[in-house]
Amino acid sequence: MSHNSFGHLFRVTTWGESHGPAIGCVVDGCPPRLPLTEADIQPFLDRRRPGQSRFVTQRQEPDQVRILSGTFEGMTTGTPIALHIENTDQRSRDYGEIKDRFRPGHADLTYELKYGIRDYRGGGRSSARETAMRVAAGAVARKVLGAGVTLRGALVQLGADRVDRAAWDWAEVERNEFFCPDPAAAARWEERLLAARKSGSSLGAVIEVVAEGVPPGLGAPIYGKLDAELAAALMSINAVKGVEIGEGFAAASLSGEENADEMRMGPQGEVRFGSNHAGGILGGISTGQPIVARFAVKPTSSILTPRAAVDRFGQEVEVQTKGRHDPCVGIRAVPVGEAMLALVLADHLLRHRAQNPDAPDRARLPRN
Repeated sequence: MSHNSFGHLFRVTTWGESHGPAIGCVVDGCPPRLPLTEADIQPFLDRRRPGQSRFVTQRQEPDQVRILSGTFEGMTTGTPIALHIENTDQRSRDYGEIKDRFRPGHADLTYELKYGIRDYRGGGRSSARETAMRVAAGAVARKVLGAGVTLRGALVQLGADRVDRAAWDWAEVERNEFFCPDPAAAARWEERLLAARKSGSSLGAVIEVVAEGVPPGLGAPIYGKLDAELAAALMSINAVKGVEIGEGFAAASLSGEENADEMRMGPQGEVRFGSNHAGGILGGISTGQPIVARFAVKPTSSILTPRAAVDRFGQEVEVQTKGRHDPCVGIRAVPVGEAMLALVLADHLLRHRAQNPDAPDRARLPRN
């Protein structure tokens, strides 16, 4: 299976299956002399880890990361960084009944049609279990970006219920089990998701990720557009069916006057924007404003309600998915979205420095 690597100068290759002995990744292209230990990576994995609340899968995985190479005495060496996590709580027996059946909404059928073989245990390579390594690699990418860049994510919609942006509080994101910036919405979502779980169903979600402190100039005008590669990165996350940058689809309902982000000069020669409808990217290149992206996650396909399907022998069958699953996979997708944002930005930062090493780190223009 090809296409398991992501990035250009900062490149990540992941490996492993949901019910295999372990999962891992190799991070190549990381600059040397950056401080890095397992303690720098583990907090991000802990945010994504399963089994932490009633609203996520109850699979109990500690997700303890080990650094196998690429560091010496707590510093990166510039050589490939190998990261490793053992799988400890697989229950492959839960999937015995569907080994010859294709679950609606899953990658079962397409894997079978493409490869002629598939690992039916938890979805194998197509499982969201793989995203743990993206989060681990994203922690390394944050080191490349440095402390001046802040990356945050939040769940902004559960099902059809959206947060009140007037009540947005980033501190609230770490206080509830939904990564929700609106405490009133989090309280509503608790009831909605418990009801969905009790009925054996699931709900979709929308996640917003924001990067602040990003320097201008990241990206390229045509085939290396920052927003295009960010969209591809977010779209690569399991169950994601839509991505938007800045105003996204809402921009189609605005007039040209409303959508234009007007500019003024600041006292230090910096460019100041009156709004950020563009989401921090113009012409595929970062402006220095916050980069804002959202992605939509479909309802978890693993549900208890029987669904019509077919099997690998061409028979029409009925499928009822058993096992331990997230009633809303979008909850744990928040740290994954942050990680993919970090990976894209780290890669583009290194590419930008390679082509334009003397570029300013802020949007300043020469004064007359």
